[in-house]
Formats: sequence, structure tokens, C-alpha cells
Amino acid sequence: MAEIDIERLIWIVTGIQLRAELGDRPLAYRIERALRQQVRRRFGKPKPGELPRLAPAVVSDVYYLNSEEAQSRPTISVGGPGMNALSATLLNELPTIVAIEDVLVIQMDLEMKDTRCAIWGMSHLDTVRAVELFTTKYLAAFLNGVLAGVEE
Repeated sequence: MAEIDIERLIWIVTGIQLRAELGDRPLAYRIERALRQQVRRRFGKPKPGELPRLAPAVVSDVYYLNSEEAQSRPTISVGGPGMNALSATLLNELPTIVAIEDVLVIQMDLEMKDTRCAIWGMSHLDTVRAVELFTTKYLAAFLNGVLAGVEE
């Protein structure tokens, strides 16, 4: 198997608890699809045998938090602090850009000096809403920030 080029990856991180696997992992794949579409719109579809310029990868919080290499890349954390250890870590590290009290939270540095973000709700349905809001209103800005960091 070919070596994986970590420098091309954008991590989408979910918790490993059963509720996170059943509820948040499908949402992470929804973000992955939306991110792939945005990348293709910007750069076109890779030619056969060519790697995409950027590619999302869905992983667990345990993998991510135990990999210094993974932590050096742009990251989207899905699921609340009770389900996702990365979201718990980011809770006090990232600014909150959207907070609907007792419903949902989106945390992200809009200046993109920090290319990590966290998306979660108080219930599964609220997390679904947070993911929808992120993908429609903030995903393009996130990708712009990631690309600006790559091009510097």
C-alpha cells in the first residue's frame, strides 16, 4: 500500500463511544462529502492516478489525540464534549462563532490562524442542525483559511 500523504489531509474527528459512532460518524461523512465537493469545485476532479490537492479523512478522537502528526493538520471535530474528547479539548481553546443556548455550538477562529473547529449540539438532532449550519455557512470560509495556510 502506498504511503499516506498527511500533508493533504483535513481531519474530521468523531468520538468512539457507541452513541458517537452511530450518530456523529454519519454526520462526519456528510461533512466529508461537502468538503470533497468544495475541493473539486475549486481544483477540478483529479486525473486518474493523481491525488487530490486536499482530502478529508474521518477518524476517531482516540487516533487523532494520539497522533502528533494528525494534530498538525486542519481539523473539524463533530460531537459534543461528552462524546468527543477533541471537542472537550477545544471547548476552551477556540472562539465560539455560533451559540444557541442549550441547542448548538460552532467554534472556529474566523481569522483562520487556528485551522481547527468544533461542531456540536445538545442532542443528536441539534448536532445535525449544527452540521447543516456549518456546511452551508462556514465550510467555504474554513476551506479558504486552510488553502491560505497551504499557499503561504
